[in-house]
Amino acid sequence: MEIQANGYHSASRAEPFCVIVLVTAWCIIAGPSWGETIKGNVRYTGAPVEKKKVPMTIDQYICGKEKEAEELVLSSNKGVGNVVVSLQTPPPGAKWNSDPPPAKMDQKQCSFVPRVVIVPVGGTVEFLNSDRLLHNVRSSGKENPPFNRAQPHGRTISFVFKQPEILRVDCDLHSWMRGWVVVAAHPFYAVTNEQGEFILENVPPGKYTLQLWQESLGNVTQDVTVGKGTTTVTVGMSKK
Repeated sequence: MEIQANGYHSASRAEPFCVIVLVTAWCIIAGPSWGETIKGNVRYTGAPVEKKKVPMTIDQYICGKEKEAEELVLSSNKGVGNVVVSLQTPPPGAKWNSDPPPAKMDQKQCSFVPRVVIVPVGGTVEFLNSDRLLHNVRSSGKENPPFNRAQPHGRTISFVFKQPEILRVDCDLHSWMRGWVVVAAHPFYAVTNEQGEFILENVPPGKYTLQLWQESLGNVTQDVTVGKGTTTVTVGMSKK
């Protein structure tokens, strides 16, 4: 399934790619021949990106006066954070655990933390408001029911997601706040850390296509052959 942010533009291109983040290996029911690992790193290969500051126009006593823009997070060595990495076609027999714990997304200092969460089909995301002010959570997915709920300080709101999709989540009261919920059809998903690193575990040997999606950079694919032990891959992403 192509990674698509429903309702928003995403690009598709074939380039190399690399990342390291924990995949939800605890959610995989694996056969005896499984157990190999893909370690990757996703690097930004495009033109230099100027760091931008976003002004906080309200609630500065909690939000501060400005924040660095979060839609494209690059490390000092051009690792790309918050990239969703998955196997385009999962190994036969891969299943989610029947009772995975909820994914969690906090509203903290006027940001969604983490910015990207992965939840299995049929799984739950718990949204928490840790800020001492009013937020809301709103999303308008195509495959899952839309929602828009006010969220006072300290309240947790839960939503169940039943169809594969990438959904954008916003706070209308603070226009710069944005997060993403990735509803995954199989367990072989990961999100890169701030260094652009990711890990996919319990992958059977074979040939696969990695699919990567990032909110500013769109889609990229990279073929990879998994042998015994750890397979290392580096993938490049850039703006079109």
